[in-house]
Amino acid sequence: MSESARGRLLVATPTLYDPNFFRSVVLVLEHGEDGALGVVLNRPSDTTVGENLPDWDRVASEPGVVFVGGPVSPDAAIGVARAGNAEHADGWAPLFGHLGTVDLGRAPVELPVDVQNVRVFAGYAGWSEGQLDGELDAGGWFVVDAAPDDVFTSQPDRLWASVLRRQGGRLAMFASAPPHPSLN
Repeated sequence: MSESARGRLLVATPTLYDPNFFRSVVLVLEHGEDGALGVVLNRPSDTTVGENLPDWDRVASEPGVVFVGGPVSPDAAIGVARAGNAEHADGWAPLFGHLGTVDLGRAPVELPVDVQNVRVFAGYAGWSEGQLDGELDAGGWFVVDAAPDDVFTSQPDRLWASVLRRQGGRLAMFASAPPHPSLN
């Protein structure tokens, strides 16, 4: 296994044409010997958080909708939140800084942390043992550091280019790549 990408971003290379991941930015929540799991940060749906999780509506980040976290288990919901506590607690698993996952089965006031905002994802991206490492070796993803604001961006349609641009150098150049080279 390569170095763990937990807490980092997978940014799809311009040649990753899989419709589930084309120009996607994935926050890696877990990455170990058994595989990896993450959520796509830039695929908003039309479903508001309040439709299915009314207790979480008041702390949902703009635009206040559920995001399509990936093609695996689309009926499962994962909450990524910013909280006032960086320590592990019941219903709260820190990722980096004050960012972590929350138990959406409880109301925010029932958690032992002060949830400042949340983004809800339906489904997730999953890789079996060695699968993500193979995709990384094949050049399907750029692995870059995540910023807490990436999760809560109010402009998810611009996230892919924005994350690449802030890397500088060679990676920044990819931010202006055409969607399909034949259209260049």
